[in-house]
Amino acid sequence: MRESGQREVFCGLTSIVWLHRRMPDAFFLVVGSRTCAHLIQSAAGVMIFAEPRFGTAILGERDLAGLADANEELDRLVAQLLQRRPEIRTLFLVGSCPSEVIKLDLAKAAERLNRQHGGQVRVLNYSGSGIETTFTQGEDGALQALIPLMPKGEERQLLIVGTLADAVEDRLVGLFQRLGIERVVSLPPRRSTELPSVGPGTQLLLAQPFLSGTARALIDRGASLIRAPYPFGVEGSHAWMAAAAAAFGVAPERVAELLDPLVERGRRALAPLRQTLEGKRLFLLPDSQLEIPLARFLSRECGMELVEVGTPYLDRQVMAEELALLPAGTQISEGQHVENQLLRVRAQRPDLVVCGLGLANPLEAEGMATKWSIELVFSPIHGIDQAADLAELFARPLRRRAALSFA
Repeated sequence: MRESGQREVFCGLTSIVWLHRRMPDAFFLVVGSRTCAHLIQSAAGVMIFAEPRFGTAILGERDLAGLADANEELDRLVAQLLQRRPEIRTLFLVGSCPSEVIKLDLAKAAERLNRQHGGQVRVLNYSGSGIETTFTQGEDGALQALIPLMPKGEERQLLIVGTLADAVEDRLVGLFQRLGIERVVSLPPRRSTELPSVGPGTQLLLAQPFLSGTARALIDRGASLIRAPYPFGVEGSHAWMAAAAAAFGVAPERVAELLDPLVERGRRALAPLRQTLEGKRLFLLPDSQLEIPLARFLSRECGMELVEVGTPYLDRQVMAEELALLPAGTQISEGQHVENQLLRVRAQRPDLVVCGLGLANPLEAEGMATKWSIELVFSPIHGIDQAADLAELFARPLRRRAALSFA
């Protein structure tokens, strides 16, 4: 089912919250309104007296009315920022709804600022506007801005694409290396200036399902895409790692020797949570593009019944393996028409609704348990070791609703 209409999602600026933590030598300067500033401040939870690695160049009424030269103001603010924060090595100019409405060309601004501050910092730009995108696509835009700077390389390597918590990434990289894959690199890197190379020897493994544009840009640079489910849950994480191992010629026996004990431990950890989730009816509203992999995990490993699986966009090239694992007859909706989807939610009365913050409170008031989809992006949920933690995120609202009903 495809739908188009009123949408209810955060904008791509939200991705700055996890990207600025990933790359401590980078700074994200949003060119937007006070609303943009309030959104990121609230989502990041950073105290106002702290020194975060993001900020907002606020477009005032004079900028919006064309009474001031927004480019001159931007140049002045960037110069002040770099004087105050000389440790910045990569500066992202992030477009917003207001900057796009007044047609402020941040690509040209980045070129101009690179000439002015060449050698001190490199300036990139991408759009975090919420006019046409959902919030996870901000990372897709940021990574695409980095790809032209990646050096060309011929070496054989595994490139993991998508932001992961450092501890989770360390664990996964360690497992790959124990499988015999010696060179494992990441995008985004932990330092923005230490970009990995890319070329014909690069095997690309997506850790996040919302990076379609990044995947295509890397393929254009010569990388090959490893097709696999995403590393959510025991089954998905095992298949994800096994697909990478197969691409590097690792024997299945070696994969089983290393991963089977982890799989057994992960299933034991999942067992008590399955008792809470099994048989419960689940409705996923489109928000983060994680919906299809999560639906697969919750259905196959936790026993939940899928009422409807909504996703903002459906890219079959990067989602084919996940779609094949969904139960036959699963109702999938692409796009969003909030009113129509809420009518279906109310008609179906599922046990749990996964949705954005703006819809969660009204549905809770109507007696339905909800799960904030944005929390799934901020939480370390990748890998076999995190499978039980992932299931716990969905079990918790059901237990809370049951306690409230009992009270």
